[in-house]
Amino acid sequence: MGLLSLAIWTPIAFGALLLAFGRDDQARMVRWIALIGSLIGLAATLPLLGSFDNGTAAAQFVEKMLWIERFNVHYHLGLDGISFWFVPLTAFITVIVVIASWESITERVNQYMGAFLILSGLMIGVFSAADGLLFYVFFEATLIPMYLIIGIWGGPNKIYAAFKFFLYTLLGSLLMLIALVYLYNQSGGSFDIATWHQLPLSARAQTLLFFAFFAAFAVKVPMWPVHTWLPDVHVEAPTGGSAVLAAIMLKLGAYGFLRFSMPIAPDAARQWAWLMIALSLVAVIYVGLVAMVQKDMKKLVAYSSVAHMGFVTLGFFIFNDLGVSGGLVQMIAHGFVSGAMFLSIGVLYDRVHSREIAAYGGVVNTMPKFAAFALLFAMANCGLPGTAGFVGEWMVILGAVKANFWIGFAAATALIFGAAYTLWMFKRVYLGPVGNDNVRGLLDISAREFLVLGVLAVAVLYMGLYPRPFTDVMDVSVAELLKHVAQTKLQ
Repeated sequence: MGLLSLAIWTPIAFGALLLAFGRDDQARMVRWIALIGSLIGLAATLPLLGSFDNGTAAAQFVEKMLWIERFNVHYHLGLDGISFWFVPLTAFITVIVVIASWESITERVNQYMGAFLILSGLMIGVFSAADGLLFYVFFEATLIPMYLIIGIWGGPNKIYAAFKFFLYTLLGSLLMLIALVYLYNQSGGSFDIATWHQLPLSARAQTLLFFAFFAAFAVKVPMWPVHTWLPDVHVEAPTGGSAVLAAIMLKLGAYGFLRFSMPIAPDAARQWAWLMIALSLVAVIYVGLVAMVQKDMKKLVAYSSVAHMGFVTLGFFIFNDLGVSGGLVQMIAHGFVSGAMFLSIGVLYDRVHSREIAAYGGVVNTMPKFAAFALLFAMANCGLPGTAGFVGEWMVILGAVKANFWIGFAAATALIFGAAYTLWMFKRVYLGPVGNDNVRGLLDISAREFLVLGVLAVAVLYMGLYPRPFTDVMDVSVAELLKHVAQTKLQ
């Protein structure tokens, strides 16, 4: 079994084991098995770090075998500089979520942990797939465990949120399936994604394909105006579900633009870039303003995620190296920062059972260690230099200015809005005198919570102070992608 297969199927195997044999009276053992499975899954990705060659855009760690002979479908895996970092990031976040959910989940623990481990393997499969149908299977399969996580362990309106999440993402993906079948026929019966990249297509075909992929990936990001499912889902999802959704699942859509939309329909991508840029700017500016008026901490951070992901799509569709690399770096950084923000909210919710900003005040007086972590993550969410949140956004703004000064100027205003809503929330929740008796009785974070937040803090600071390991991996692949997109493929 190759390294990528090991990274995909190890957490899935452990998740299936928990679903089959775990019971609530064995909750302690279930948690330890889940932790061991997630750690082994993370360990399976570590050899990739030392073996990846930064000097080539070709796929590495390739595995290929015939899967469905009749339709020429292959189990085909591989990583390039664009997809590389998302594999260890997914495995890392899974470990964090398992530890963070150690005490907060007390019912159906085996199903909860099993769903997360299976989801982890499926998401790694999305980033690794080099066969179009295999990609689609992994992409759609991620909906099932997340749907269950929201629908079973969510809040009072969990069923509504779970259905909304499932329907939005499924309906968009159906158009993508039609596009994949069309490409299969046009390529003479191949699902190989690299083969699709070389297909000459008419302008009309490229436009239809571009919007078919847009329907699937824009909903997943989510881009404005198809973002409305995200705040509802975040509010109702358990803390671990929100962390994984924000840190990893949103990236599946943005990744799809780079793997399918831009290289398969480059002429259409250039033609409709103005629309993608406009929608991205609406996300970073308008949605940032919407975040300011939120009373629920989770909903505020959810809208913040829409705004931050707007930077990603903006960077992709200005078609220069700074923009695309910045978008990728922003995806990775957002994985650390948004995950940390939601887990911090979970720490408070586990104690007070409220996400309302008004339910707190003066938390720093009773939880000084926790408040220090929360301040770091808030600053990273603002894009403070020296944190992970700064690097990608700064690169995208530089790339946008390089393409068009006014686009860059408009994007830069989002940093002001981001600082405004994040710091205002921090002020009302953490600073000032103790707000009420609930806050007065709070206990500071436990050793387990300190470990989770401490590891994320190290990641946020390391990426902010030394981003080169992240950017060096993607440089050659990004340059090759931009070269490919610049060439016309009109039939």
